[in-house]
Amino acid sequence: MNSSNPGTDKPKLLVIEDDYENQKLIETYLKRKFIISVCDSELTFYEKLKQDKYDIFLVDISLRGKKDGLQLVKELRESSEYANAPIICISAHVFPKDRQNAFNAGVDEFLPRPIRNEDMLASIIEVFRNKTGRSI
Repeated sequence: MNSSNPGTDKPKLLVIEDDYENQKLIETYLKRKFIISVCDSELTFYEKLKQDKYDIFLVDISLRGKKDGLQLVKELRESSEYANAPIICISAHVFPKDRQNAFNAGVDEFLPRPIRNEDMLASIIEVFRNKTGRSI
């Protein structure tokens, strides 16, 4: 399943989120089902992609730095390695335009904040299963 992690079948999830409290909440809740890595800007995003291969992405729209989360989603979709990877957007930007922009960028699911942890986990698992055919 995950050749870079022998002995585990947990998918590798890259969380792209610049708020420390949100990082910790997401990491704490999702670590039961995923191997979690976190980055907080486009700079750390590129470092993480050089260091490892990921099975799924959870991306916030607003990030510090020059690029926002949707620009990073577009880059993932344009890459041969991640063109079909499951990508979920999580954001406090909840206007219909924000949702449409996220889908236009290439996300598979848009989760508006606030969101219950159980609902976030269920959505992420469903997107992962639908995109990869793998159960968690």
